[in-house]
Amino acid sequence: MKWTKTLIQTLRENPQDAEIDSHKLLMRAGLCRKTAAGLFSFMPLGMRSLKKIENIVREEMDAAGANEILMPALQPSELWRKTGRWDAMGANMFRLKDRAEHEMAMGPTAEEEVTDLMTNIISSYRQLPLNVYQIQTKFRDETRPRFGLMRSKEFIMKDGYSFDVDAEAADKTYWTMYHAYERIFDRCGLKATPVSADGGDMGDSMTHEFHALADAGEDAIAFCDGCGYAANTEKAERTAKIVYEKVDSPAEEVATPGAKSIAEVASFMNLPADAFVKSLVYAADGEYVMVCVPGDRDVNEVKLKRYLGVKTLEMADYAAVREVTGAGVGSVGPVKPLKADIRIVADSSLEGASGRIVGANKDDYHLKNVDFARDTNISGYADLVIVRDGDVCAKCGKTISLKRGIEVGQVFKLGTKYTKAFNTVYKDENAVETLCIMGCYGVGVSRTLQAVIEQSHDKDGIIWPASVAPYQVVIENLDPSVEDVTKVADDLEAALEALGIDVIVDDREERPGVKFKDADLIGFPVRVVVGAKGLANGGVEIKRRADDKSKMKVVAVAEAVENIKALLAE
Repeated sequence: MKWTKTLIQTLRENPQDAEIDSHKLLMRAGLCRKTAAGLFSFMPLGMRSLKKIENIVREEMDAAGANEILMPALQPSELWRKTGRWDAMGANMFRLKDRAEHEMAMGPTAEEEVTDLMTNIISSYRQLPLNVYQIQTKFRDETRPRFGLMRSKEFIMKDGYSFDVDAEAADKTYWTMYHAYERIFDRCGLKATPVSADGGDMGDSMTHEFHALADAGEDAIAFCDGCGYAANTEKAERTAKIVYEKVDSPAEEVATPGAKSIAEVASFMNLPADAFVKSLVYAADGEYVMVCVPGDRDVNEVKLKRYLGVKTLEMADYAAVREVTGAGVGSVGPVKPLKADIRIVADSSLEGASGRIVGANKDDYHLKNVDFARDTNISGYADLVIVRDGDVCAKCGKTISLKRGIEVGQVFKLGTKYTKAFNTVYKDENAVETLCIMGCYGVGVSRTLQAVIEQSHDKDGIIWPASVAPYQVVIENLDPSVEDVTKVADDLEAALEALGIDVIVDDREERPGVKFKDADLIGFPVRVVVGAKGLANGGVEIKRRADDKSKMKVVAVAEAVENIKALLAE
């Protein structure tokens, strides 16, 4: 392929709204162009890399026994209403009505759609296991689209779904997909770490996320170097056993006028935040519950929801807080709230706590010298806070550290959440109808493209792995008007393409410096320089993009192809 025949337009300056390196390089290298907030057009170079990622996904899915299908992106609301997710998805879902006033959604995912499809196909145990997938555009109305393809309103996703006869068979499928994902990301040149995660409203609690570790990642991941435990912060567990000095003094009111937050009260009383207890009121399945955590920690609402065993959890509004505690937000505490029978739970680090300061359930007052065993009626203790650096691993007792990650894939066990709603059953050997067990498996295809860039770049541009580079080799023709030089460049191009190697020849009438800068910016894995001066001195220059200039070597034209093959193999 000749550069002059390809739509490539690089930028010298970073786009103003690009916040992270990979977003900047997507734009500058001419891979994508922004249409509007959260919406991007893929240009030819971007499309080539995107298609290579898609092909890797297809090859691994097909090898794992999955069948590719394609379902409509436009989905009728009645499918979503069967599972209750039409309301649960809320403003994240793009909704519309057709001319007949039927409610529709631009699909953010397809659990309902595929279950409805398979309900009308599956009838016998002989059809199972069944595993299908699609590579399709998905839509989510992000509140704040940012970071380029990382958080956009429209994105390309591989979503797969499995149907099995029982939990044991579903486990086998789950781990088959898990290992297929390991191969996918490895082939894409992406260092993706699987971590334990929370299933949320998807179904079964068993799920793993695959994260590309990067400083710009939106997600915090907890790691334990001692036992290898890894989980996202929604799921990550820590242990906290604190020995408190017993304070025998009775609880005593302290006036704290105007001080509402922990920071304000701590400043007012000139004490550290961990001397206080933060008390929050939630509505859990319509019932109010108070949760207490140390003043320097934040409630992990996913853990709280799981511990309470509820389907819905949201912060109580100001009126409700006053109704159940007798005070406004900022003066709430676990000692004698107005609603005496309100359920109160606390983080495990507060078990045995003494000498704590809590809200007095009286506006502008707090209580000091509070002993949790003596003064409160806590119904249970559990790990209810978000983990942080330095916490103690619940598995082995070693120290947890946090890293940043970009979620590029996830595997779920769904159980019967969806098959029950749609009555997706098969008949067993005895003609007894049994619900299918489901799993689902997603890869963010467009997000993976950007994650590769985020993990693999330098100050000059992208450093593509050969497997997903838009072109694996760039041949820099420094003298396109010189016939002998152009013939060497064209012959090298033909020889490499005959071996299945993607090649682009930079045949522009540009200065060498411009060509070299563009090649480094776009990040072609191998650069070959062909010029009249070089040929007169014995050959062509060859260098890997990942290597510094000292690794550049001059080889005879006859040896160039073998040298290029060797560099790509590395």
